[in-house]
Amino acid sequence: MLVLRRKLGEVIRIGTGVTVRVLEFRGNQVHLGLEAPPEVKIFREEVYRAMQREEQAAERTFEGDASPTLTAARPLE
Repeated sequence: MLVLRRKLGEVIRIGTGVTVRVLEFRGNQVHLGLEAPPEVKIFREEVYRAMQREEQAAERTFEGDASPTLTAARPLE
């Protein structure tokens, strides 16, 4: 893990397309601005973990469903 100290208004660049800027300090919170290309998804950690849990639950539900989803079509008479 890289640990950096930044002052208000200073920037960190990640790769060629992601910029992190220190916008404000308020109490024990730091406000960061993040700029990235549209294809780069940015999530807060708690949101990302909730999404992973939902995906895993959906996979378990899908794997546990033994009923066939397609039925054979009968020929027209």
